[in-house]
Amino acid sequence: MAIAERAAETVWEGPLGSGLGTVRPATGAFSVLAVTWPSRTGPPDGVTSPEELAAAAHSACFAMALARQLGARQAVPEVLAVTATVTLEEAGGVPAITSSALQVRGRVPGLSASGFQAAVEEAAAVCPVSRLFAGATISVVAALEPGT
Repeated sequence: MAIAERAAETVWEGPLGSGLGTVRPATGAFSVLAVTWPSRTGPPDGVTSPEELAAAAHSACFAMALARQLGARQAVPEVLAVTATVTLEEAGGVPAITSSALQVRGRVPGLSASGFQAAVEEAAAVCPVSRLFAGATISVVAALEPGT
């Protein structure tokens, strides 16, 4: 049984190289976003791409998964900052999303570096977006910042 379902719709007009797509939320709250092929393969110029949207989903999901795993340790994060970098490469003559590299920083009072790393590894195993990207290479670099 589904816990939740979310949807978005993209309407594309024109050829790949010069066309324009519009991504609209069907169930959520993000703004309407323009998407183009050049924004995927060159400078974004204020236009999003599927890779940027995937990176946003992965970073948000991983932050929540890590907060969950820290909570299981009765550790409350002051702050978690997760950056995801999603890579589009040519693979077998076609574009493919091949990796998502996560950079994780956290400030969690009372938690050791080894406890933080263990929670990060557990989060990597349970994050739904990480599991969705299971065919891609996912790397995580994490650092626990000293508390205040």
